[in-house]
Amino acid sequence: MGQVCLISGPPGCGKTTWALQKLQEHSGPCAYLRLEGEKEAGLEQGEDSGIDLAWLKDQVPRLEEPTADNTEDLKQANNSLTLIEVQRFHPPSQEGLKGFGEDVRSKLKALQLQPDQLLHFGRDHELPAKDTLEFSKLEAWHTSLLGCVWDPNSLSSFWFELVNGAYGDVYRAKGLMNLPDGRAFFCNWMVSQQSSQFLPLDITAPPQGRPDRTSELVVQGKALNPKGIQATINDCLLTDDVLAMQQQQPTSQG
Repeated sequence: MGQVCLISGPPGCGKTTWALQKLQEHSGPCAYLRLEGEKEAGLEQGEDSGIDLAWLKDQVPRLEEPTADNTEDLKQANNSLTLIEVQRFHPPSQEGLKGFGEDVRSKLKALQLQPDQLLHFGRDHELPAKDTLEFSKLEAWHTSLLGCVWDPNSLSSFWFELVNGAYGDVYRAKGLMNLPDGRAFFCNWMVSQQSSQFLPLDITAPPQGRPDRTSELVVQGKALNPKGIQATINDCLLTDDVLAMQQQQPTSQG
């Protein structure tokens, strides 16, 4: 029978990084599911914008997303691994799935997924705890960047401003960003880390027009300035004319 493991923890504790390591180490069929945890007063959940799944599928191309059609096959496979990630600010107060909200339990029931193992960052020794922080208040903001392409230098400047307090106290930021040459980067920041990660996706898009792959930005922190963030983003994105000119340059130089 296949293994089903549910991991939970607060923003930025390393859930997706840990999941990537386990999926890369696993040789059999594998699947990944991200579920939103329960709402808590003053603590806003980060939007499930598809960043984590898109990043993991780029790094592990055979990765599946559990659906009503494939979960039975995954359960029957002798060497399958399904990882479920839940953003949760505090450890469950009850054992098993009783410690999770009705929304999480109902979604797992609909998919007929019964975790064999439930682990929480900051509680269980199997998981790293160095980036596990406690939050008393947290705001969240999200924007879709589908079809958007960044000026590379402007992206670097914007990200530096974002994580250094120009738009509020940012504790957590992650995004998938497109560049005009067809590359995309997974940008990742947590206040407990010394620096940001800029990790290139393995799959590139043809540098012709605007890519249609997942591109999103999620920010969590205090006293955020969404209007300021969005205004700066708008200034950093390439217009159709500039994008066409930049994408034609390699051809003309060849």
